[in-house]
Amino acid sequence: MQFKSMFRDSKGRNGKDKKPKQQTENKFGVGNINYRSAPDESSSSSSSSYPLCHESMWANLPPELLLDIIGRLEANETTWPARKAVVACASVCKSWREITKEIVKTPEECGLLTFPMSLKQPGPRDSPIQCFIRRERATSTYRLYLGLSPALSVEASKLLLAARRIKKATKTDTLISFTANDFSQTSDNYAGRLRSNFFGSKFYIHDCQPPPSNSATQSHAWSWKRISSKKVAPRPPICNYNVATISYELNVLRTRGPRRMNCTIHTVPVSAIEEGGTAPTPSTFSSYGIDETFDTSSTNRAESKESSIGNNTSNRPLVLKNKSPRWHEQLQCWCLNFRGRVTVASVKNFQLVADVDPSENIPETEQEKVILQFGKIGKDIFTMDYRYPLSAFQAFAICLSSFDTKPVCE
Repeated sequence: MQFKSMFRDSKGRNGKDKKPKQQTENKFGVGNINYRSAPDESSSSSSSSYPLCHESMWANLPPELLLDIIGRLEANETTWPARKAVVACASVCKSWREITKEIVKTPEECGLLTFPMSLKQPGPRDSPIQCFIRRERATSTYRLYLGLSPALSVEASKLLLAARRIKKATKTDTLISFTANDFSQTSDNYAGRLRSNFFGSKFYIHDCQPPPSNSATQSHAWSWKRISSKKVAPRPPICNYNVATISYELNVLRTRGPRRMNCTIHTVPVSAIEEGGTAPTPSTFSSYGIDETFDTSSTNRAESKESSIGNNTSNRPLVLKNKSPRWHEQLQCWCLNFRGRVTVASVKNFQLVADVDPSENIPETEQEKVILQFGKIGKDIFTMDYRYPLSAFQAFAICLSSFDTKPVCE
């Protein structure tokens, strides 16, 4: 049953309901909402953003009716672009938003990506979420799409994240955004960044969203900047939290072979992949206040907390390593089983598995499970499959590190 027909059956008894419905949809764009930059389901200003809806019949629908309608809609529309109707329900008013939040589960629970916050939450445990990356060499832009392959039409492929690489004198920054063309760090679409050193052997993933465990180090260049009491800052500065570190081993002897990499996820403890373990899952986008963001002691508190967590072996951060390939004598190349998802040989191809200590209580099946897989399938087209405990943002940032030039690692 389609979304509009549900309301015709429940509320369309006479022609009086048509005019308020048309006014509501035209004012807030419920029918034509841009699901790529849909508003967050937990915005603190939602109660004041939709005054007309609070006064209309849509805000006064019985909760039981809303639960039934949105529940059936969420169960039926499981693919994009049809799933944008679920996002539209959360954009009507505060009461609809709360009910939609109650119905829609996290990617770990349902295996679906719905809201922008889903890109910061861990993926499903059972089967990976399959995506592909399209590279534009002229603009150094990378776009992540949800879909099995790029053979599908553009409308059937949901844009998840986009990134643009900016080279500097001693480092390279790759800015990650929720939209295709907005890469400003002062924009609401800013998701984070990937920063590399001069040699391209070490990368740091910075997230603008503080992790739930508060185990990441807060670092932002504007924290020491003083603002005059007579001037008002246009918006709070952007905070960047170091959530992961990627290291590529140096190849000093210039021996032939695949790259060797290690990825330390500071925000995910190794206990997350144990039996019954859980990974930190953010539920809302945080809003920073001026006083909190410009507090120079916040960085020191974060660093001291990180040091104390690192000393606790039970909360040791999760470390991922690339799966060692085998040498194929007939093909004369290094090979990995990508299960048909990778078709072109490239030094960029890799599979990441957990690097755990034998003394830790990690099942053997979890140790062999591929958490992130990345590989080439055509010119400037790559596949990316990720699963729990990584999020889409973390997986995308790790794959972006493979595109960077590494003269001392190959």
